Amino acid sequence: MKNLMKLIIGIGCAVLISACSPNKNSLTGAGSSFVYPVMAIWAQDYSVKQGIHVNYQAIGSGGGLQQMYSGTVDFAASDMPLTVAQLQQHKLQQFPIIIGGIVAVVNLAGIKNNQMLLNGVVLADIYLGKIIFWDDAAIKQLNPTLKLPHQNIVTVHRADGAGTTFNFTHYLADVSPAWKKEGGVNTMVSWPNGIGAKGNAGVAAQVLQTPNSIGYVEYAYAAQNHMATTRFVNAAQQTVTASAASFAAAAKNAHWSVDNGFYQILTSQPGADSWPIVATTFILMPSSQDAQLKLRLANFFTWCYQNGAPAANSLDYVALPESVYQGILLTFK
Repeated sequence: MKNLMKLIIGIGCAVLISACSPNKNSLTGAGSSFVYPVMAIWAQDYSVKQGIHVNYQAIGSGGGLQQMYSGTVDFAASDMPLTVAQLQQHKLQQFPIIIGGIVAVVNLAGIKNNQMLLNGVVLADIYLGKIIFWDDAAIKQLNPTLKLPHQNIVTVHRADGAGTTFNFTHYLADVSPAWKKEGGVNTMVSWPNGIGAKGNAGVAAQVLQTPNSIGYVEYAYAAQNHMATTRFVNAAQQTVTASAASFAAAAKNAHWSVDNGFYQILTSQPGADSWPIVATTFILMPSSQDAQLKLRLANFFTWCYQNGAPAANSLDYVALPESVYQGILLTFK
């Protein structure tokens, strides 16, 4: 909980700092909480080494996009990519900055990290309210050796517009026709039940304090707070454990192209070692803007690509390979 509170406090501080007036020695951004753990480190390191303060509000992808549309921030971060048509409509450019994994976390007495196994259909039925108890036959079939209680499952979901939710529901729709029909895919959906919380940090906190609960968060929030993460059956019908290696295995299938605004979704990727719910954080900024601001943005994100991998690796994100980010850097010119 101590680490979780640090994340929550850090997000609060970011919001407070970002209220300050921007100047030539600062950049303001908002959006994805998925990227916040590594963005916070990048911003701090960049400030120390380059003297430019990057003030980032982790308010969710939907909120970041709205601030970008209204012109109140210099850049937005979103885990839901925009289409070329949407980019043209809002006069934006888009590029990927980091890749990470979304995991299911549980608060269940006696269940430790990586003990429980789930698949997409079972997870979808849990969130649809079709599987009500933890000792349901479908869960027991996947976990024959676990002692599962006859307790109601409490689902926790994002209450704000979230790219994490977009990718999570995209995965559920990939594997469950019932979810595709009844739940849908978006940054916000109509959840049939459960508890809503804001941000990845909020979902993590809610699961930690709610017995018999399950939620979904970016992996760093689970790892830093020692939460019980579940294993998954992936698209190749193999059992995989959440790790930087399984996220990277899925990311290898990405085909990045400037022609479609780098649009890419990485759920349900093929491969025996691929984690099934992998997401990308995208940076969005105006396609035409003040030359000095454009240079400050280009310098910051160039620095992130060239110097940010150690921090990303320490949090089990997947940094973009040089062969990919060199092509992105060309779009800054």
